[in-house]
Amino acid sequence: MTQETIRGRPGCASRAGAPHNEPVDQLDRKIIAELRANGRATYADLGRTVGLSASSVHERVGKLEAAGVITGYHAMVDPNTVGLGVTALVGIHPTDTATDEDVAASLAELPEVESCYAVAGDEAFVVKVRVATVDELELTLGRLRRIPGVGRTNTTVVLSTRFEGRPNNAGLDEEPGSGA
Repeated sequence: MTQETIRGRPGCASRAGAPHNEPVDQLDRKIIAELRANGRATYADLGRTVGLSASSVHERVGKLEAAGVITGYHAMVDPNTVGLGVTALVGIHPTDTATDEDVAASLAELPEVESCYAVAGDEAFVVKVRVATVDELELTLGRLRRIPGVGRTNTTVVLSTRFEGRPNNAGLDEEPGSGA
């Protein structure tokens, strides 16, 4: 399925990273929060929740997509149920001659790397790796260490996930202009 056909909303992903020129107001934030909780909600459902008509919600969502605020819609999957029961956070320490762009491009080629964050500190990157077994994690770490520009790695194995991908909805209940 292409991005163009998801929920009939054209081209969300193609506009990712586009400049956002208009401020996101409190109603937009509420719509975004509802979509993060249920990306399959109808415009009518969203309208009832935020106090707008379905057509007004449709227009606002379209503007948020076009501005690159909403970059796509996806299914949330329990990694354990699809055979990816081992999660690790791996710090990547670069060599003195490494370029961040080259290392990041090589990390992106590894399917086990789910997320990659450029960070401040001794490490240049922290990546989230998901694999089926500890043996596969060991193999993946070997591949990570062979990437040109990777000096060493520091691995933390996740024992359990308390929460993940939680939206930051701070301030949604504040009145506009309250500043608190």
